[in-house]
Amino acid sequence: MILESFRRLKQAGVLGMNGRNADYIMRCNPRSSFPLVDDKVLTKKLAESFQIPTPVLYCVVDRYGDVSGFQEALRGICQFAVKPARGSGGSGIVLIRDCTEKGYVTQSGELISPQNLFYHISDILSGIYSLSGLEDRAIVEALIHPDPVFDAVSYQGVPDIRIVVYRGVPVMSMVRLPTKASDGKANLHRGAIGAGIELNQGTTITAVHRSTVVENHPDTGNPVSGIQVPYWEKMLWIAARSFEMTGLGYIGVDLVIDRDRGPLLLELNARPGLAIQLANRKGLKERLDRIDQAPAEIFAPAEARVQWARETFL
Repeated sequence: MILESFRRLKQAGVLGMNGRNADYIMRCNPRSSFPLVDDKVLTKKLAESFQIPTPVLYCVVDRYGDVSGFQEALRGICQFAVKPARGSGGSGIVLIRDCTEKGYVTQSGELISPQNLFYHISDILSGIYSLSGLEDRAIVEALIHPDPVFDAVSYQGVPDIRIVVYRGVPVMSMVRLPTKASDGKANLHRGAIGAGIELNQGTTITAVHRSTVVENHPDTGNPVSGIQVPYWEKMLWIAARSFEMTGLGYIGVDLVIDRDRGPLLLELNARPGLAIQLANRKGLKERLDRIDQAPAEIFAPAEARVQWARETFL
């Protein structure tokens, strides 16, 4: 039965974890380039050099002695996000939407005292949330005010868009929508839902919630399909440019749509997950093979790669 299931998945073009690791991550992603995407501070600097917009950076806390001084850097600013520079999966992120005399109000309405926020930043510096478990830095950046396009299918938080890119060509995409179960965070493993986005027009299709295909958002009850994603061509271009930015051949590009600034690069991932296949109800392997078989001319400018992907992956 196991062999038969494996055969069916292979015939459907589904990419498994072993295949992803051996055939794409290990082969296409030089280890020397991993720090560029594993450290959000380095990613921001890299994006700036390529004129790709990211959330505004207010300050970076490098040392324990700087923790208490971050309030001075945020004088007059009551909306911000605190993140570990080398964190992953949303761990360690605190979103602040207001300040009061008693402390800071999080995105979910919880009140955090200044002392507890200092403790949290100290935990970040200790490496509790970092990929390697080594000492880290805390970054404090502008809070995203999401475009209202996903309001009907999102519970608090900020939806983000993941685009998988291979050899500089956008392959597959989805939008991750926060739910009550995910505490307003757009992380699938926390309970967010992922809705596939067809590459040509940028319209949402099917969705997955905890490995189950769903048609409606579990909290709002609204259908997740048929939503036209704004700035779609620009986001595909940003994703394609990640190849030139990093030198990584297989990468996940995470973007958000700010209501005032439009698309912003949130982070890059050298080890993108595979749930995007469930969200799109399509396998990655077939698309990756088609890129390997594509004519050389499509790999020139990012615009050409984007156009080829939109025409090919219908």
